[in-house]
Amino acid sequence: MKKTFTLIASAALLLVAVSCGQKKAETAEINYIDKGNYTLVEAPETDLAGLEVDDEGYYVLFNGKDFTGWRGYGKDHVPSKWVVEDGCIKFNGTGGGEAQMGDGGDIIFTHQFQNFVFEFEWKVEKAANSGVFYLAKETAVKNENGEYEYQPIYISCPEYQILDNANHPDSFLGVDGNRKSASLYDMIPANPQNQNPYGEWNKGKIMVFQGTVVHYQNDANVLEYHLWTPRWTEMLQASKFSEQAWPLAFELLNNCGGDDHKGYFGFQDHGDVVYYRNIRVKLFE
Repeated sequence: MKKTFTLIASAALLLVAVSCGQKKAETAEINYIDKGNYTLVEAPETDLAGLEVDDEGYYVLFNGKDFTGWRGYGKDHVPSKWVVEDGCIKFNGTGGGEAQMGDGGDIIFTHQFQNFVFEFEWKVEKAANSGVFYLAKETAVKNENGEYEYQPIYISCPEYQILDNANHPDSFLGVDGNRKSASLYDMIPANPQNQNPYGEWNKGKIMVFQGTVVHYQNDANVLEYHLWTPRWTEMLQASKFSEQAWPLAFELLNNCGGDDHKGYFGFQDHGDVVYYRNIRVKLFE
């Protein structure tokens, strides 16, 4: 988990990275919506009509060549530590965890999804950590100078954990393995734990339909839970995101996806080398 904060420019313009590579596209207006304890940031989105649809009816979210449709969370570009290499999205981590230098940060695909099957493949180097976010929102609070500051992406949405279980210490923290790969981070462990070791590819899949969420790893159903229910609230209260420990995170996660119950997909920069490929989504009608 990262706890970095990024200043938002107060101007109502944002350059959205929906073109090739790390180039900035044309300017477009963004909106700041006051939600009381935080501000919801709404930026222009990628039109799905411009994406490739594969033979199985999935929208292809990464073309294997460039960062079309992607940008940094809270940024107007794809951070330079994220690169396209051998048909994969790669994060060039330093192995220093969160205490790294350079142009990093989490990235998002610039379209918000509601009911879907999201598929991807991933692999990590030894002792690496990352995460896949879904139903994420861009949120901010004002500091004492009246400037907006982005809040971490993970306090607004669930996280599918990406981890080298055998060598990263996070694997031994949490409760009953709920920080191992494919787990709902810090809340529900993936069972069975069928991860392939570091350096090998794993298949990830997340299904969301009307609040029912299922995580898959290497074609196995490893967990299921239900958003926006009393049980969901209870799980939050038992986690690091409890109302007492982190009031804003509890508020956002308890209503993750916001009033419209939709949000972004994102990949986490945790300072370590990670690869993603074959990223696609199918929508439920």
